[in-house]
Amino acid sequence: MPTVTVIQPTITEEQNTKIRCAAYCRVSSDSEDQLNSFMAQTRYYSQCFENSETEELINLYADEGITGTREDKRDEFQRMMKDCRRGKIDRIYTKSISRFARNTKDCLKNVRELKSLGITVFFEKENIDTANMTDEMMITIMGGLAQEESTSISQNMRWSIKKRMENGTMKMCNSVFGYELVNGELILNQDEARIVRKIFDWYLNGYGSEKIAQMLNEMGIEKRGRSCHWTGPTVRVMLKNEKYIGDQLFQKRFTTTVLPRKNLPNRGELPQYYYTGCHEAVISKDVFDRVQELIRLRGKNKRNESRGNILSKKIKCGECGTTFRMKNCRGKIYWVCRLHTDEIEKCSVKPINQDNIQSAFVRLCNKLWYNYKQILVPLQTALHDLKLRKFSSKTQVMDIHKETAKLREQTHVLARLKTKGFLDEVKYIKQTTELTAKINKLQAELKKLTRSDDEDETIDQIEMLIDFFEKQSKPITEFDESAFESIVEKIVVVNQHELEFHLIGELKLRENIE
Repeated sequence: MPTVTVIQPTITEEQNTKIRCAAYCRVSSDSEDQLNSFMAQTRYYSQCFENSETEELINLYADEGITGTREDKRDEFQRMMKDCRRGKIDRIYTKSISRFARNTKDCLKNVRELKSLGITVFFEKENIDTANMTDEMMITIMGGLAQEESTSISQNMRWSIKKRMENGTMKMCNSVFGYELVNGELILNQDEARIVRKIFDWYLNGYGSEKIAQMLNEMGIEKRGRSCHWTGPTVRVMLKNEKYIGDQLFQKRFTTTVLPRKNLPNRGELPQYYYTGCHEAVISKDVFDRVQELIRLRGKNKRNESRGNILSKKIKCGECGTTFRMKNCRGKIYWVCRLHTDEIEKCSVKPINQDNIQSAFVRLCNKLWYNYKQILVPLQTALHDLKLRKFSSKTQVMDIHKETAKLREQTHVLARLKTKGFLDEVKYIKQTTELTAKINKLQAELKKLTRSDDEDETIDQIEMLIDFFEKQSKPITEFDESAFESIVEKIVVVNQHELEFHLIGELKLRENIE
């Protein structure tokens, strides 16, 4: 009779400690029937754990009226995953895989992450428990079916909408300023229509979209009888809208068929359907065509101005994160925050003169040239020393390799014991699951210790900076585009008086605006 060595689980639970459980619920629309389902799921899980001696419900996560095909739109699901990573949950219960996710890839990704954290998921409808490693194939199959169901519904809806667009029976879902929507038809609103005519007239008389928005705000023009804030982009969309000449273009945007789905502008990917004379026009076609030509010409001039500018797309707003754009005002070039221009109350950062930005770079460049031996050379030495210290001693890396080898050997022992009948299925699955979780954790740790690509790139870039200033024989007296392009990654406008230059090598240096 061979001697049997019982391998104790690597993760143990106190006998008197209850398993911390969470429940996840979701309904896919906000209709009354679905809301009843939502309430039923919530009530069911609340009552389920009341009399349990081994489990306790510590939280219930419920997303309402949100798609299951994209997890980034489910706030409660994301909150649950964060709590799992913080070690607050041991087990998750959910009605079915289709409630958990309709995207097979996301479903498996999340289940695997949860398993690596030692957290199991139980899908009630399919009777699948992820504590059993052999269930992953079943999860793949059921997740695929749930995804296929979602795709099939989507395809049917797309086909229906396409047919209605083709035969001209498509009804409007939303009205635009100047009209009211009555039974799917656009009916002219005379008061708003007068404002629309003014907007087109102002544009033809030389006013830009931002200026027009400012004028509308000063006049206190309302939308749908409610006060609003007009912006340049809103005006530009109106100026390009064919509905104001009584026409209708369908499928300006489309939703991708690949998960996760995205709503994108239609740039020729799908056919568009243009119908004329659908409703009463606000302006004449001649006025509309002249405005479109003027928009094209102004856009072309702006692109030509900014295309060759080295600062283009390099300046970011420190307050709102928006990219600055160039503006020519009375012969002087300014860089302005897009959000500040469009919605001034949402960002307080004002325009900055291009000459001031360039002068700030010249001062910064000269300061670094004078002091690079005191700043950059010691930094380069410190980074080299850090890398050598990190990898000269391989003790920690070797310890992880040794521990991983031991754990893998334990899994082989368990497999042999199970094959010979000395270990039952339940205990085998439990112990191999725990061992796999420990191995995954060690592998993640090893990856962090051996990740050196980013550090090598930083050291290389610092050396490039040192080389750049060593080759510079004297201070620069004016803005040098080649120097700027060589060492600056972006500029962050901290406020009206200070810029933060992000240089290669992850250096961030601030310079005042004078």
